[in-house]
Amino acid sequence: MHRKKIVLIVLWIAAGWMAPAAHAHEFSGARAMDYARKAVAFGPRPPGSAALRNLRAYIVAQLKPCGCEVTQDSFTGHTPAGPLAMVNVIARFPGRSGRALVLTGHYDTKKMAGGRFVGADDGGSSTAFLLEMAATLQGMPHDDDIDLVWFDGEEAFGQWSETDSLYGSRHLAGRWAADGTLSRIKALINVDMIGGKDLHVMNEENSSLALRKLIWSTAERIGYGKYFDNAPGSTDDDHMPFVKLGVNAVDLIDFDTAKKTYWHTPEDTLDKLATHSFEVLGAVLTEVLKQL
Repeated sequence: MHRKKIVLIVLWIAAGWMAPAAHAHEFSGARAMDYARKAVAFGPRPPGSAALRNLRAYIVAQLKPCGCEVTQDSFTGHTPAGPLAMVNVIARFPGRSGRALVLTGHYDTKKMAGGRFVGADDGGSSTAFLLEMAATLQGMPHDDDIDLVWFDGEEAFGQWSETDSLYGSRHLAGRWAADGTLSRIKALINVDMIGGKDLHVMNEENSSLALRKLIWSTAERIGYGKYFDNAPGSTDDDHMPFVKLGVNAVDLIDFDTAKKTYWHTPEDTLDKLATHSFEVLGAVLTEVLKQL
């Protein structure tokens, strides 16, 4: 066969193997903001509501073209209001190493009197961030499995407590402990309330010190260090059921309630979000995934 024909065939075959990379794109704050806009348009989204079911269907529909394996993890949350059907959404981008990296956040909103809480930042931003990350991962080479998890039932129905909060993460941590998945997790990164203006990510001291060092140094290296606080703080969030079971986990949250006076009020609306905040966290975590 002629040498030029051989070269062309090899290039054609290589292009076929590399086809998924054609779908790759850098994390976009603008696209994340659009996802947040669409999530908020469903209205208040407490567990068990029609609005949350509709948002879940939307999430699944957006994941279908991303080349991931989608699972709807159904369970019963035993709440102060009685048993309630809940569903975590899990998108797995399979790797070859047998290990896993996990990015998580919640997609529910707190059930509040008057039914006017749409949770643009608290629930909407994590939902949107993970959807844009799914699109970004579509063409990104990776050896490990990468799991994206949208938790149901993060919010308390009454007073926050160990039994009334974190329903989805407590369920999944227990399930993954039982089936051996936890032992495969190299790192779990939870995001919450990261879309607000004037981003300052808490240095959450219950989280893995090694992961915090990696994330903070990565942010500094790529020019985003000022958005990650150095003074330690602490909070209870969807990372904690995994931390308690020995998982290398970190919580990335902007939880300055003196600044976020809209927290858990009807004022948590789209105008409180900033495209740049999504861009910062997207750029940092995309780099972190490459280093883990």
